[in-house]
Amino acid sequence: MKNKIDEIVTWLKKTYGDKPAVIAVSGGVDSAVALTLLTRALGKARVTPVCLPYSEQDMGDAKTIIEWNGLNQKMVEVNISKMVDTISDELSIESEQRKGNVMARVRMIAVFDMAKKLGALVCGTENKSEHYLGYFTRFGDAASDIEPIAGLYKTEVREMARELGLPEIFYTKAPSAGLWDGQTDENEMGFAYAEADKVLKGETEGIDTEIVKRIEGMVERNKFKLEVPYMLG
Repeated sequence: MKNKIDEIVTWLKKTYGDKPAVIAVSGGVDSAVALTLLTRALGKARVTPVCLPYSEQDMGDAKTIIEWNGLNQKMVEVNISKMVDTISDELSIESEQRKGNVMARVRMIAVFDMAKKLGALVCGTENKSEHYLGYFTRFGDAASDIEPIAGLYKTEVREMARELGLPEIFYTKAPSAGLWDGQTDENEMGFAYAEADKVLKGETEGIDTEIVKRIEGMVERNKFKLEVPYMLG
């Protein structure tokens, strides 16, 4: 894992060149690891972390990792409530899932606008598990310029968090996109990332057959996300 950290940091330095970076920080392990790698690669002066809470959403963990990386003075906070609620009202959105998609896409607009303002590139936080499960909002949390941890399964991201010496909360708390009260990734999907990662690697031994079917079914249902837009010619 130490070698993988060095590899990603070197890649980030090369890929960013002399550009600064903007990254949305949620307080989860993915953004915590991505932010830490980014700061190691570019230095504090070139990284702008952005907190994008909805309503009274607690951003305590996000601010913890920002402070841990010494980026307090660089942090930007934008409450997305008014934008999300206006769009939801205009479109008569009532379902949590549809509103969650609006939240993810409004965050994307905010972070890309910040990047435009600063002449920066947006650093994403998607991991390999979410990618193949299709557990992301198109043009939302999956939108970015650069993805440093896209080659890591969720369990590997947690392992990297430990190797980086991050505060324990980032690799022990339940993963959540923070899209509504009480929402967690694993409850919503119906299985644990540890199970998903094994199935995605083809290691199904010891995992309940129904869980395997559920994971494989999610991959199949969402594989279109990895193929669209469909183009002629």
